[in-house]
Amino acid sequence: MDNIQPISKPRVSVIIPAYNTAPLIGSCLDSVFSQTYLDFEVLVVNDGSSDTKQLEQVLQKYASRLVYIKQENKRAAGARNTAIREARGEFVAFLDSDDIWFPDHLASQMAFLDQNPSFDMVYSDSLLGVDAGSHTRFMERCPSHGPVTFAALVVERCQVSISTVVVRKTAIVKAGLFDESLARCDDYDMWLRAAWHGARIGYTHRVQARLNEGRPGSLGQSRLKMAQAYWQILEKTGAFPLSASDREVVQQRIREIRARCLFEEGKSELLARRFERARTLFFEANQHWRAPKLTLALFGLKVAPAMASRLITFRSRIQRGVA
Repeated sequence: MDNIQPISKPRVSVIIPAYNTAPLIGSCLDSVFSQTYLDFEVLVVNDGSSDTKQLEQVLQKYASRLVYIKQENKRAAGARNTAIREARGEFVAFLDSDDIWFPDHLASQMAFLDQNPSFDMVYSDSLLGVDAGSHTRFMERCPSHGPVTFAALVVERCQVSISTVVVRKTAIVKAGLFDESLARCDDYDMWLRAAWHGARIGYTHRVQARLNEGRPGSLGQSRLKMAQAYWQILEKTGAFPLSASDREVVQQRIREIRARCLFEEGKSELLARRFERARTLFFEANQHWRAPKLTLALFGLKVAPAMASRLITFRSRIQRGVA
């Protein structure tokens, strides 16, 4: 399909990476073109999708209203960076191709930024799941409390949903764009670096989007891999020239995430009936947590490792009680 470049310069550039989401991107784009705020352009980046033929068939309906870019797979970070370099707006708004916005999303975010001109970025609450009847909110699981500082992002006192973010392009460029070496959590890494470089970040508790969190193959499905990604990002962040207080916050968080990684790996070993290895991993995790339930689990693994069915059941209980 043709790459259409609109003539007028928009205020907002909407960036949508697309990877094997042809059946979903139509609803995503419908939600964008239903916005009450109209001063925007849309950039869709086909990030090496195996469903390119189907994707381009869907996009044909919107061809005159968007910029279409096709590239080899560079993962979400690479797709976003490609679009950022092409974006003409003062602000960029991110939307994953399997998520949708509610009609007043851009109007609400731009009103916040206009009313708070010292801020560089704003995000909001959203609903989780594709079922229109679902009322589970992102901020119920991932709250935001108080000012969004570098330390608040490190300890996840403030947690950002990328499909609700509107941010000054200059703030993203100043932070160095998204890290294309990261397979997961490149957005978390970006917010950390943006805050460290001085970006002022705000949020609202308004529900302004619906997130398709459960799509098969989505990057957020593996607890262990997510924890490992956070660990990697925090180790990288620890190399920044931080203040003494921020460095202590990062190091403490690294210890917590390391314990979480050991715990998640231990659960995998438990499911595989490798009880001694599971016990070793749980023991190392508990050196940080000192959790009574995990201490009890360690005792059970020591005295009765062959009781596989009971241990598997116990696994689900410690999952809820420790992490």
